[in-house]
Amino acid sequence: MRVFFFGAGYCARRLIAREPWIEASGTARSAERVAALRAEGVEAYAFDGQHADAGLDRALSKAEAIVVSIPPREGSGATLERFAAAIAAAPDLRRIVYYSTIGVYGDHAGGWVDETSATLTRTARGLARLKDEARWTAAARARGVEADILRLAGIYGPGRNALVNLREGQARRIVKPGQVFNRAHVDDIAELTRLVLTRGLEGQIWNVADDEPAPPQDVVAYAAALLGLPPPPEEPFAEARLSSMTAEFYADNKRVSIAKAKTILGFVPAYPTYREGLTALAEAGEGRGV
Repeated sequence: MRVFFFGAGYCARRLIAREPWIEASGTARSAERVAALRAEGVEAYAFDGQHADAGLDRALSKAEAIVVSIPPREGSGATLERFAAAIAAAPDLRRIVYYSTIGVYGDHAGGWVDETSATLTRTARGLARLKDEARWTAAARARGVEADILRLAGIYGPGRNALVNLREGQARRIVKPGQVFNRAHVDDIAELTRLVLTRGLEGQIWNVADDEPAPPQDVVAYAAALLGLPPPPEEPFAEARLSSMTAEFYADNKRVSIAKAKTILGFVPAYPTYREGLTALAEAGEGRGV
């Protein structure tokens, strides 16, 4: 399948590496990233939100599917406007997949949410995501193709996890009573994307998360135990000095269900909780020798 990736980053690269049937092309923001992607076999082009390499439109016109992971702050609205004609003219296009975030659900006071739950976000980032979901869905419908929205939990995996954060001295155990978060291993994101791309179902919204929303301080403590390190001290949320983005993150409390993906797609997470994910990463050497 010819898949064009707007933003061939962490999740896209993992999907491409796992699925040899994907004939990948896509964009990166810098010449260095383009060169790295080409070395991995991706037909890559530079696109910084405004300027695009020659040949990008041609590659896009050959796509059978488009996967979008450019966040709103990097101009995905502009991306759609810039390439609307090429998307509309792509003769073999069948599906557009947009990577969104569970952040659009906002705060549900620790309650469970699924794909039918209200999107209560009031943050600028969350509202921008909802606008992008609507833009790409409308573009797909106008073209007569399917649109899937994948709402991702906090992404972790090789090189991006609590084990590495501990070794680099960046892990914190901020304790806010009752607060939980879901996570999603990059391999599980890749697997659900594969299912969406290959099943030929009507386009729809899918949550992508693990099965155990958990207090963030517990995740850090578990990672520390795997590395044989003392966990960082607990910091009461009310006393912690946080960036505006981190404080915004802690303002939302919810538990995310993936029952829909399990039932309809037969999705089985390889890493149903943070424990399986972090254990596998530790066994692969993550967080050691940093």
